[in-house]
Amino acid sequence: MERAVESEDTSGAGHRLWHLCWRAVAGHELFVHPTLYAHVRGRLIDAHRRPGRVLVTYLLVPNEIHAICKLAPDDSAGHVARSIGNIVARWVRDAQAVRGPVFDGPFRAHPIETVDDLRSEILMLAWRPVFQGLCRTPSHHGHAGIRVALGLTPAQGFDARPLLGLFGNAVQPARAALRAWLAKRPTAREARQWELARGLALATGTIGPRRIMARQLRGAGAAALVAASGPGGIDGALELLEAWVLVKLGLQGACDLRTMPGAAGAQARALVACLAVEHELCSASSVARHYGRAKATLSEQMAVCRTRTDRQQILRTPVHRIIEEAVALLPNAG
Repeated sequence: MERAVESEDTSGAGHRLWHLCWRAVAGHELFVHPTLYAHVRGRLIDAHRRPGRVLVTYLLVPNEIHAICKLAPDDSAGHVARSIGNIVARWVRDAQAVRGPVFDGPFRAHPIETVDDLRSEILMLAWRPVFQGLCRTPSHHGHAGIRVALGLTPAQGFDARPLLGLFGNAVQPARAALRAWLAKRPTAREARQWELARGLALATGTIGPRRIMARQLRGAGAAALVAASGPGGIDGALELLEAWVLVKLGLQGACDLRTMPGAAGAQARALVACLAVEHELCSASSVARHYGRAKATLSEQMAVCRTRTDRQQILRTPVHRIIEEAVALLPNAG
């Protein structure tokens, strides 16, 4: 039996494990006719029949198509995604009898680095229909590879062995282990972080050139910060960084950073800006506008921060630790 992954090292000519996703244009559905579910499922399977490709699992929901796959080192996730997306888009247009964009943009391709990451991705994907209100448990959603692996839906061409192989060598013990893994329901914050990091949700905020904005996050750190901020969005994530930096500098309880005078205020704002840029939350220009400061001045202060040993230690703090400590300071976050 071919396994979905052969080792925890996925390096080489290119990433070998990918989560591919297509999302419908806002306000529209992809599966406007029930037969499209079978057609799209079949296309996902057919696109992975080439040697070196393995379709590990899939998920079809009204406005999204997901596929987790293994590719040969010399294969291209883009080639696979286009071979699927172009055909599916034509089918959806024909079913809708309209012309225009089907997807909200190019396909999304998220590399999966390790076996543990793969299992986590499978868990989040399995719970996606539940968080979308389509079913009560992952095994209830009919258009997912998980149901085939659990023996609840006929295979109809989908080989569930690579998915089961992640949880055991024999079918029944592997299914039991898969069920146990799927029972670990992600928290709402984990689900929010996952969809933000995959580009399946936009982060809103007022930190930018316009009064209100909504944009896709690029970094995993930014997604974690925004998810931890609860409804605060990008503004709330920046508030988490501010609270944490003030504690690190011994300034907790001080006045608002927008009005804090002197060197202490300048250093704190520079550190917040460095962290916001490092974790791709927002640009230095956005932070400067947020604090009502000149970008050139803030950039100079950021450069100084990055050269100081004591500030470098703060900047090297893992984002998960920043969030844990900041959420404890702001009980309304998270």
